[in-house]
This record gives sequence, C-alpha cells and structure tokens, in this order.
Amino acid sequence: MAQVPSDVVELVRTVRQVRQFTPEPVSKDAVDQLLEVARWSGSSTNSQPWRFVVVDDKEKIRKIAMLRDRINWLADAPLAIAIVLDGKNPMSESYDEGRVTERLLIAARALGLGGGVAWYGEESHRSEAKRILGIPDELLARQVVAIGHVKSLEDPRGPRNNAGRKPLAELVSYNGWGQPR
Repeated sequence: MAQVPSDVVELVRTVRQVRQFTPEPVSKDAVDQLLEVARWSGSSTNSQPWRFVVVDDKEKIRKIAMLRDRINWLADAPLAIAIVLDGKNPMSESYDEGRVTERLLIAARALGLGGGVAWYGEESHRSEAKRILGIPDELLARQVVAIGHVKSLEDPRGPRNNAGRKPLAELVSYNGWGQPR
C-alpha cells in the first residue's frame, strides 16, 4: 500500500466545524465535486441509503436555522446539503450518515472551503425541516451540512468549556483496556 502523504493526514486532522461563512457563493464545480465524494462514500452492505438535497435558497436555509437556537448560525451559510436517509435500517444508516457527513467536511476542506453540521433537533424540528425541503414523511432527515468560504473558525455562540483535545494517553490503550504502550 502506498505511503499517505503527510499533507493529506494534516488536512484530515485539521478539519474543523465551521459556523461562520462569507456571503460568497459556492461554485457549481465545487458542489458537483462534493456530491461525487458523497455518492462514493462507503455504506453498510453498500446500501447507499442516502439522497441529498442541495439548498442554496437563502430563505429555506434561514428557516432551517430558526428551528432551534443551537443552529441559528446556519442562516449565513451560502449552501447546505441535507442528508436524507431511507429509514429502513436506523442502526446502519446512523453509521452511514456519519461516514458521508465526515467525507463532505473533509472534501470541503480539501477544496478550500469549510463545512459545519447542523442537526435539526427533536422530532418536531425534523418534521418541519422535511416540510421546508419537501422531503417525504417516511424518510429520515436529521441534518444539513453547511458549506461555504470560511469567514472565521470562531464559534459565534461563544467560547466552549471543552476546547482543545484530550491527550492520547487518556484515550488510547494497547492490547487491552487501560494498558499502556
């Protein structure tokens, strides 16, 4: 297997949740590349349980952002990609949703853009988001991935108590739980 260039590892390591975007639109070419990455993401038993709704209608994005306070930052995103799942196998589809979401975030970073995940919230919020986007009731839709040109990596909601990362020594065991290297 070929050696992975260190710049690729660094790119993946430095992907961050972006919540502040410039008003500059995302190019059609970038959107097409992001959708190809999403389409080629792996899924449980290759089920590909997803569909995508690309949203560049500012009013629809604003309405989704107003579903709950925690995602009001979404209102300034120039683009959002809603991930819609079949809803036939909730356990594996949760895993698949995470995979495709992370790949969208990594691809956005690789394209010089930023991305942020906005969860709709409780069932009433999910139902309203589906209504806004015309998604059929029987399908599962919990989030959008906002994409745009990064204005700032600061969280507009204010500082977090848990900034930074735990040291690897707190997270990793070798050959058994709690075993040091």
